[in-house]
Parts: sequence; C-alpha cells; structure tokens
Amino acid sequence: MASSVPLVRQISWLAFFMQYIIIMSIIWIFYLSIPNGLIIGSIFCIISIVSYRLYFLRLHRIGTKYIKQYQFEKGIPYFEKSVDFYTRNAWLDKYRYILLLTNSKMSIKELGLCSLAFCYGQIGNGKKAKEYYEMILNEFPNNGIAITSLRFINSVKDI
Repeated sequence: MASSVPLVRQISWLAFFMQYIIIMSIIWIFYLSIPNGLIIGSIFCIISIVSYRLYFLRLHRIGTKYIKQYQFEKGIPYFEKSVDFYTRNAWLDKYRYILLLTNSKMSIKELGLCSLAFCYGQIGNGKKAKEYYEMILNEFPNNGIAITSLRFINSVKDI
C-alpha cells in the first residue's frame, strides 16, 4: 500500500551512472578472475550493497517507516540519531554515492534534518520545525524543501 504522506526523493543521475559503472566493473573483475565469476560477482555486489544499506541507513529507514505510519513522534529519535551519526561521520555521507551506492541528491544528514523538521511540524510543534528548517538553510542554503516550508510557515503567521 502506498503511503499518502509526502516523501521526497531527488535522484542524482550522474551518481546513478557512476554506480552502474562501479558495479559492472566489480562484476567484470570477478568474471575475468574466477570460474562462474559473473554469478559470484553479481551475488557479491548484491550482498555488499544490501548489507551496507541495512547497516548504515537503518536509523533513517526506521524513522521513515514511522512517518509512513503517521507515528511522527516515534520517528524523531531515529532521525536525531541518524543526523548525529552522519555529523560525526561526514566522510561517509560525502562519499555515499560510492560507499553506500545511494543516488540521492541530498546528503543523508540533510534528509534527516528535513525529516526531523517535517515530524515536528506534523505533531504541531511549529517552533521546533521552523528551527530545523532554519538550521537546514544555514548548512544547506539551496535546500528547496526548507525554503518552501519556511515560506509556508511565515505565510501562516499573516492569517
């Protein structure tokens, strides 16, 4: 069942094609190196990608699950932990295209901050939501979600 909660996913097509080349290169190396290398290389890539994503994106994924279930308050601690993790491990977020094979235009930290702001807005804490959107713009000045959301929050004040 599709969620009616608006979730945004912006794809970096350049990263997508780079990932395709990386995966095909790994499979090609296996193919040239060992018997049944095509199958073994494919299995290796699949297991690696799934394992990395399950481990490194688990907090964000759990928070997103709660958003889809309209349990915004339960998602907040997971997004906070995710943002904290990617703040401490900025190198992992910076090279996410290669290390985690994720092709999101936004960094994982930026996605986590947007999700936190969204959750706070959905539970009625507009002040905290606004703080997070402003925090996002301080660190990621071109974030369209934060720009649009702050405009909306500020326009509601005029009503």
